[in-house]
Amino acid sequence: MKRIVTIIAFAVVVTLLISRKQKEVHVVMETTKGNIELKLYDATPLHRDNFKMLVEEGAYDSLLFHRVIRDFMIQGGDPDSKHAENGQLLGDGDRPYTIPAEFRLDERIFHRRGVLAAARESDDVNPDQRSSAMQFYIVWGKTFDDEGLDNVQKRIDSYTNGRVKLTPEMRDVYKTIGGTPHLDGQYTVFGEVVSGLDVVDAIQQVTTDTNDRPIEDVRIIRAYLR
Repeated sequence: MKRIVTIIAFAVVVTLLISRKQKEVHVVMETTKGNIELKLYDATPLHRDNFKMLVEEGAYDSLLFHRVIRDFMIQGGDPDSKHAENGQLLGDGDRPYTIPAEFRLDERIFHRRGVLAAARESDDVNPDQRSSAMQFYIVWGKTFDDEGLDNVQKRIDSYTNGRVKLTPEMRDVYKTIGGTPHLDGQYTVFGEVVSGLDVVDAIQQVTTDTNDRPIEDVRIIRAYLR
């Protein structure tokens, strides 16, 4: 009887561990424009775990969306933005480490509208395309027709030596939902917006200065795990 109880207890523990392991990581960002809820992808575990750690530390609390480009994306995560003065140039702040690239185009993870991706330094100083520790962007983008996607494919071919190809499925998404296909295979996508895409839309439409910083600050009030 004691052995049976032990076996049952072990099975319960294993079940709980499996359930915990499979639980999706969701992050809520409360912003001055509204809330954005993000789901982090298990297919990009290095980025998922890093972002989760930063959220748990409160690293994103009070930071700005410091770079906003209409019909493209909204970018945040510069720690220098927490106490930035009006008009201060931002974008160089970060933590002293980077994350190996985790491109997952084969798992249907690409730059469609609403995905979360990691910013990074340019190829000339970062040939391995490693990601920023803290800075991220959320894609808005635009929709394309076939001719536009053909032109984008030529650009991608020049950047990746023909290594990255837009699949028919990806092309359909870019024609109907939209996104930023020219970034595929070059920046790591590691999550997506599950609610609050209207907030992303509102942010990407704000008025900005010549450095793409919003004239009126758009701030992450706090970020937390759901």
